[in-house]
Amino acid sequence: MQKILIIEDDPKIAEHLQSYIGKYGFNATVVKNFDDVMEEFHRKKPDLVLLDINLPSFDGYYWCRQIRKESICPVIFISARVGEMDQVRALENGGDDFITKPFHPEIVMAKIRSQLRRAYGEYASQVQERILEIEGLKLFPERLELSFRNKTILLSKKETNIIESLLERYPRVAGREDLLEKLWDEQVYVDENTLNVNIARVRKKFEEVGLSGLVETVRGAGYRLVVTW
Repeated sequence: MQKILIIEDDPKIAEHLQSYIGKYGFNATVVKNFDDVMEEFHRKKPDLVLLDINLPSFDGYYWCRQIRKESICPVIFISARVGEMDQVRALENGGDDFITKPFHPEIVMAKIRSQLRRAYGEYASQVQERILEIEGLKLFPERLELSFRNKTILLSKKETNIIESLLERYPRVAGREDLLEKLWDEQVYVDENTLNVNIARVRKKFEEVGLSGLVETVRGAGYRLVVTW
């Protein structure tokens, strides 16, 4: 059963959407805590998100950017804003489609089905998912997930890029220059301290799946994985 996350602060609209979507066999969840939308996103791991623009604390544009740092799941904005620039901003901030309020529920369902087909169904890319694996440690770059034995955790895009480089270079050293280039996509300038901070985060991610001391610092060169299990 595919999962839909509804991020809408109007209770009546949210409940209406949840009820209607549920009738079509989807598992629809409504976010209650608008101070930390990503907590619910991580917990539910939705296949698609319905996202309002006007929300408490942070607007929908902000939350869409946060989602895009970790996932490529379809995001459909639903908003009373009807201006062209609002729709442009929604798309520029990572949205896949835009529905204006008031809306007909059948239109919502049609757009949901369309986006799900594009992302996962008959229109989806048939390229096989990449999996990088060393001795049971698996990285799923497209999912931004790291798995070891029975433990799976989510990664940020930066963490995924660094771990991908370490796995690809194993058992060789991943040079600092190469790793710095991996971080250039999201920042105009990346210094040595930025790399050090991200390496520290990667080490913590490995510890979360039960692997300590996996990343070794090679002075003057870079980092490498030390597989001892």
